[in-house]
Amino acid sequence: MNPLEIVWFAVRGLAANKLRSALTTLGITIGVGAVILLVAVGNGSSEQIRQSIQRLGADALTVSPSTTGRGGFGGPGGSGQDSGPRTQAHDLTEDDARALLEAPSVKSASPVVTSQSVTAGYAGTSATIGQFVGTGPSYFAAANKTVAAGSAFTTGDVDAARKTVVLGSTVAEELFGRTNPVGEKIDVGGIRFTVAGVLAATGSSSASFSDPDSIAVAPLPAVQETLTGYGGLDQIIVQAADAGSVGAAQSEITGILAQRHDSASTGAADFSVSSQASVQDAVSESNRTFTVLLGAVAAISLLVGGIGITNIMLVTVTERTREIGIRKAIGAPRGAILGQFVAEATVLSLLGGLLGVAAGVTGSLFTIAGVRPVLVPSSIVLALGVSVAIGLFFGGYPAGRAAKLRPIEALRHE
Repeated sequence: MNPLEIVWFAVRGLAANKLRSALTTLGITIGVGAVILLVAVGNGSSEQIRQSIQRLGADALTVSPSTTGRGGFGGPGGSGQDSGPRTQAHDLTEDDARALLEAPSVKSASPVVTSQSVTAGYAGTSATIGQFVGTGPSYFAAANKTVAAGSAFTTGDVDAARKTVVLGSTVAEELFGRTNPVGEKIDVGGIRFTVAGVLAATGSSSASFSDPDSIAVAPLPAVQETLTGYGGLDQIIVQAADAGSVGAAQSEITGILAQRHDSASTGAADFSVSSQASVQDAVSESNRTFTVLLGAVAAISLLVGGIGITNIMLVTVTERTREIGIRKAIGAPRGAILGQFVAEATVLSLLGGLLGVAAGVTGSLFTIAGVRPVLVPSSIVLALGVSVAIGLFFGGYPAGRAAKLRPIEALRHE
């Protein structure tokens, strides 16, 4: 009996029980589709986060306060001199930002305070601003923010603590619709801010469950006065002289702040300096782990599908024992019986795998939980290969059991 005849007999055997075969195939379909789709979601999440990080610019660094250090710097707004007793603090200050400008590899240093989820109103319309940022004019270049309409605020606006604001595209659309917002006034916490400009849209970053265009940027003292108070800074956004100077700038920043915060005497820094490259590496590693876990969870359903194939094939062997006996009695070799049942299991898993690939690819065309899936070709090949291997492996035992039946015992079976 040639391989083509074996496959033909296998297909006829499966067609005899269409519903049972379809349900068995469904288990493999779900497993393969889940593996492909979940890996695509993990990969899409990683890609969106990478793009979001890159928006800040390749030459940007972020200085953040750390809660692990015990710096000896004299608190918010302090001069950093040795007059008077030192206090233990973990705050970054405007003086820190000004001191960083002395570093040869630093182009700008923008102090930043942020208030989350701020409600703004205009002419009876309200909108929630995801981030209301207080900073200086150099922030726009350092954070790669482009003003599409109007203009950014100036150093004079910061010095005078003027209530002027630059809105993200999402905020401008929600508050003003088709109306030109430049020159209009919005109400933020009972305080009127004049809209100086609107930022160019950067695109959704749904992988982080936030909209980067839901932002408002205003002079630092104006935001401190109305929203955040005069505590320490949330960040200092530093722009290196160029992309090739990021490493040197990071070293210089660390040295300057370590001296100002007296980190040597405490043995621990109360700040951290990160470049976009280091943040991206950390996020990428985390997302790789996340994607592997998603794939592993989905692979469990493939295993369950394989067990289902074993179960169905054992039932099939039992039901067709008499048929097997007749075939062996008229001369069918052991290999033909073995091949037929292995072929049946393989056809089931291959069909399920192909349907699963179709389902996974189709599902990746839609946004899932705010993430646009990105297909990984290797996951398609791997999932389909595993589905076929499952058919061979889990179909092997029932096929072997069928091939070992003695003709006389099979013919006696009722």
